[in-house]
Amino acid sequence: MAKLFIAKVITSSGPRPLVTVRAAGEGEAKLFLEARYPEDVIEAVAEPADWVSDADTGSELGDICEHPGVEWQAPSSLAD
Repeated sequence: MAKLFIAKVITSSGPRPLVTVRAAGEGEAKLFLEARYPEDVIEAVAEPADWVSDADTGSELGDICEHPGVEWQAPSSLAD
């Protein structure tokens, strides 16, 4: 079953908007992201906890979506 993960992806010119990825687990999500963004740094991958979006987040394993205008925020369980 494809779970939703959120990711913080950093390019050489700064952070991408929030990225979502569908995967079976966190490790698989990171692999999908590394394949999609080979020149970027995958700084964080996490389950979004209570995060809700009305934007398209995909539905199949490997679906990756960028959400312009939305910045990464660590889920409350990971916040400092």
